[in-house]
Amino acid sequence: MRKLTAGDLQIAILKFLLSNSRKRLTVGQLIESLRLENNKDSVGHAVSRLVEAGSLAVFPGDKYGVVLAHLTGPEVEMEQETPAAPSPPPVRLQRREEQTDDRPHRIKRPADKFITGWVDMTRTGAAYVVTDDMDSDVYVAPKYVNSALHGDTVRVLLFPVQPRRRQVHGRKPEGEILEVLKRANEHFIGKLSMGRKYALCVVDSQYVHTDIYIPLDAVGDARDGDSVVVHITDWQEGKSRLPIGKVSQALGKVGGSDFEMKKILINAGFELQASDEALAEAAAIPEGVPAQEIERRRDFRDVLTFTIDPEDARDFDDALSIRKLDNGNLEVGIHIADVAYYLKPGSQMDQEAFKRSTSVYLVDRVCPMLPEKLSNNLCSLVPEQERLTFSAVVEFDNKDNIVKRWFGRTVIFSDKRFAYEEAQTVIENNPAEHLVGHPLLEQLSWGLLELNRLSKKMRKAREKDGAISFESEEVRFRLAPDGTPIEAYVKERKDAHLLIEDFMLLANKEVAFYIDQMGQAKQEVPFVYRVHDLPDPEKVADFSRFAFELGYPMKVDTPKQIATSFNSLLKAAQKDERLKPLMPLAIRTMAKAVYSTNNIGHYGLGFSHYAHFTSPIRRYSDVLAHRILERNLDGRTWRADKEKLEEQCKHISSQERKAADAERESIRYKQAEYLSSRVGQVFTGVVNGFIDRGFFVELADTKSEGLVDFKNLDDTYILDPGNLRARGRRNGKIIQIGDRVAVRIAAVDLQKRQVDMEWIAE
Repeated sequence: MRKLTAGDLQIAILKFLLSNSRKRLTVGQLIESLRLENNKDSVGHAVSRLVEAGSLAVFPGDKYGVVLAHLTGPEVEMEQETPAAPSPPPVRLQRREEQTDDRPHRIKRPADKFITGWVDMTRTGAAYVVTDDMDSDVYVAPKYVNSALHGDTVRVLLFPVQPRRRQVHGRKPEGEILEVLKRANEHFIGKLSMGRKYALCVVDSQYVHTDIYIPLDAVGDARDGDSVVVHITDWQEGKSRLPIGKVSQALGKVGGSDFEMKKILINAGFELQASDEALAEAAAIPEGVPAQEIERRRDFRDVLTFTIDPEDARDFDDALSIRKLDNGNLEVGIHIADVAYYLKPGSQMDQEAFKRSTSVYLVDRVCPMLPEKLSNNLCSLVPEQERLTFSAVVEFDNKDNIVKRWFGRTVIFSDKRFAYEEAQTVIENNPAEHLVGHPLLEQLSWGLLELNRLSKKMRKAREKDGAISFESEEVRFRLAPDGTPIEAYVKERKDAHLLIEDFMLLANKEVAFYIDQMGQAKQEVPFVYRVHDLPDPEKVADFSRFAFELGYPMKVDTPKQIATSFNSLLKAAQKDERLKPLMPLAIRTMAKAVYSTNNIGHYGLGFSHYAHFTSPIRRYSDVLAHRILERNLDGRTWRADKEKLEEQCKHISSQERKAADAERESIRYKQAEYLSSRVGQVFTGVVNGFIDRGFFVELADTKSEGLVDFKNLDDTYILDPGNLRARGRRNGKIIQIGDRVAVRIAAVDLQKRQVDMEWIAE
């Protein structure tokens, strides 16, 4: 007898019925046949999920069996039976999914309204379609999701609001997904279940509620039970039809951190490696810089130039140069890797770079946008080698005002590669020991100090103009050779980090302003702007009431007041730990920055013009910016197709969102992995939220979050209506947001990234 986890239980049932394709068994018969210790409820839940995924069907007598002939085509020779109507899935606890669905399927009428958007799938199989067409997202019940998956771009039919529903406060509009316009992902990771005539991939993702049918001749070398990456070859659009795929990579019977990181990337829609065609194109690019190309460029090889990057960085896409001109002014060059020189439009490398649109930075690896020969070699601004760059050069007068700007293609020779920590020692006039004796130390020290002085002035001016200084705490890990986290800590941002950031902001702002001014003088020049809309007034008002409850009143009547209040809150939170939980909530009130051809400015930075120009190795938006800028220099004018460019902007924004989600997921996994070896240990943290079950605590050192369940406390705690505090019924003890508490790690679920904690009361 054996007791299986929910995921393994589904796989065991599916494998058994695949091997016995003519059998139709009840839940009780499945328990007996598989010799399970799981109870009927858990087995019933597992088969219901398999029915929802389309892998099983329900037959008369509440029996279950595999019937795929009508799902995957005539090549599957199985007996034809008519399934009974599926039993309703078991009731589950839901969060956003609590809306029930009792709307009948509707026939299209001329007055029907359609919207497009992207799918935000929930764990229960329902979905929310996020759309620019409406102020609210659209709820889609599981039976109306059809074949759409998480992240897909879809067309939705909105259901009419029924009169009896109009008075329900806060209810979202509902609809049915009619068509998938664009698939977010073509590759999936899961476990392979082999049958006699076909195989299925049980996808390892809580947001994918379908299995993938695989013909036996498309399995390759993979074996039953292997973890595999599957590429979809036929989506088989329509209800109750499984997509067809082939195994593109067999990962074997693997698990652990490496597998989880790969799973995060695949599930987010990022392929693990570039195609053979793209790698071949990269390999064919000659090493070295052609002499004739240098002749066409402005030469900065004799100007003091250096890079400042993280200690473990492998690609360096920006460098700074500085020199004093004969007129006494300072000239600062912001030099960016000239990726567009190597990445030709329409090439296989270019197509794949656009498809990815961004590099993905997980805790222990990078999934690069470009092949390694470009990202870590030809385009990387490594020290003491000639490199091709695209530069923004600005001239400051003796009052630190910008009096001249120049943009164009250049060639540089980096004199020194600084890690942030090294550069900081120079800025603090205490150079690291290994820097003492460097032949250029005196010049480098002068350059760093001048740049730091200018950056502080620019930072102060931005804040005066309404920029919001959100600096979320970034968690870093020190890893063992096998990837196991040894230490988790919060990255400290010092002047060296801010210096680089300030000059990158300057270059991005100046490039956007230049292009916009060209359009003002003549006809608009379509461009890729980085825009950030004004915050939603209702969200800000809700947040200000929340802050007031914690004793921090705010003025939020105008955008300027919001920026001033948020900056003041940030400074106050650095002194008062109780206010720190407000910072992530404040960030959530803000609109998301996106790419667009419509320049509405960047509210968070306080800029009327802004673009991304400074990281083309890792962002495709910057590649597009380089291409457009280069064709609009030296008196030339070139205009891209604005409609096509806007579509590219939407794709890049979508990919950026997926990459950010993947990066956060990898951090959560490593945080849980770090704590999994520390069960029983005591940590200090801050209460940062409440739910009905208990309260969340964020640990001070690792920023890991865990839940303390009320049922494990020594009293019955009653949650206040505002979810800011809980009070003990008998002892009157109060727990509230911002309280500093001691907790013991009770349990860690790596698969769910969940940490259970026990409160150690004083």
